[in-house]
Amino acid sequence: MFHVEAYQGTREQNYESVIRQLQALVDGETDRIANLSNASALLNQFMDDINWVGFYLYKDGELVLGPFQGLPACVRIPLSRGVCGKAARERAIVRVANVHEFPGHIACDAASQSEIVIPMVKDGELIGVLDIDSPKPDRFDEIDESYLQQFVIRLCECL
Repeated sequence: MFHVEAYQGTREQNYESVIRQLQALVDGETDRIANLSNASALLNQFMDDINWVGFYLYKDGELVLGPFQGLPACVRIPLSRGVCGKAARERAIVRVANVHEFPGHIACDAASQSEIVIPMVKDGELIGVLDIDSPKPDRFDEIDESYLQQFVIRLCECL
């Protein structure tokens, strides 16, 4: 059974706790949708000042909406467009302080002000991306980037 945890440590300690919780959630489970669903719910419960968190999965040359928490979202994203497309295309983390200044930004939720996207790669193959939006400008920093990358690496091990 899952219990909501009150995160009271440093940001780094709290992220480490979330990664341990992810490990417990995915341990022994091989279903991709189940694991992505729990991962998005876990991050939604953990992170402050976000309005969307979820996954886009790489299928047939484009990103297709996967499990998420938040308002309904864009269903398909070409790799040539948006923050998610750039992260997938370049297989690199993309952190945007102000999405309105990002050329080609795809606005699925008008409230979003900043965004971070972490590519999901396993055995050299693109699986998809983790996308997190915030209604707060410049919400994401190097700590988020580092620990969300670790979160994704751990998640990809079970996908």
